[in-house]
Amino acid sequence: VAGLANRVLPSVVSITTEAGSSGSGFIIDSSGFILTNNHVVEEAALAKAKIIVTLNNGEEFESTIVGRDASYDLAVLKILATGLPALQFGDSDKVAVGDSVIAVGSPLGLTGTVTLGIISAKDRAVTAGGSAGESSFINALQTDAAINPGNSGGPLINTTGAVIGVNSAIATLSGSSNSQAGSIGLGFAIPINQARKTADQLIKNGKATYPVIGVAVDMNYSGDGALIADKTSAILAGGPAAKAGLRPGDVITKIDDLKIHSPEELIVEIRTH
Repeated sequence: VAGLANRVLPSVVSITTEAGSSGSGFIIDSSGFILTNNHVVEEAALAKAKIIVTLNNGEEFESTIVGRDASYDLAVLKILATGLPALQFGDSDKVAVGDSVIAVGSPLGLTGTVTLGIISAKDRAVTAGGSAGESSFINALQTDAAINPGNSGGPLINTTGAVIGVNSAIATLSGSSNSQAGSIGLGFAIPINQARKTADQLIKNGKATYPVIGVAVDMNYSGDGALIADKTSAILAGGPAAKAGLRPGDVITKIDDLKIHSPEELIVEIRTH
């Protein structure tokens, strides 16, 4: 772990904003592109406030937002620097429950913090995001590596030193993502295969796309499956669901061979396609 941490730490940055939010990020390209969570920079983006990136060696840079996407809770920043040590991408589809991982970031402003754990579960439907905008739905990797406020946007690393996830959310005993609560061993990361795809789109186009089926689901439905809201406007005219013959009031129970138990599971499963 010490050897891994030594290799990875120079690629992990600390992010602070004039809007008061803070978090972590990591270098994905030696020319200065940095990946983080949208909720780390969202308030600063809306307030047009400065976003400061601090490298592991203490150097500070003012950054610009290349693009951000609330639906996946990801953002790409750019700093004017070259020759930076970029992290290697792993393959999050090959991650197995029980694999050892380390989380790196700046929890509670404590820069360069490394914690060790395992992958506790895969494909967890998790809601994340900041208070300023829409919720993000993540098909998350769950880990017991300690993740606290300030770890958001930092990398989850496998035993080869490759990044397999972007640390994004924690569960708390109240059941919400409370920014004041600490780790209880339930941390969640966006799988890197999804994050990489979104980051590439943000760098190329400044925005990212995601798939929809064209239905409004009832988020308060407590039965098994996902209920399409019982009103005519719940089906987008001419959308994929309309063409497939779905109707208001239908309950979706499976996508392909995957059972759907909640509206959140439906949303994250569609977004993995």
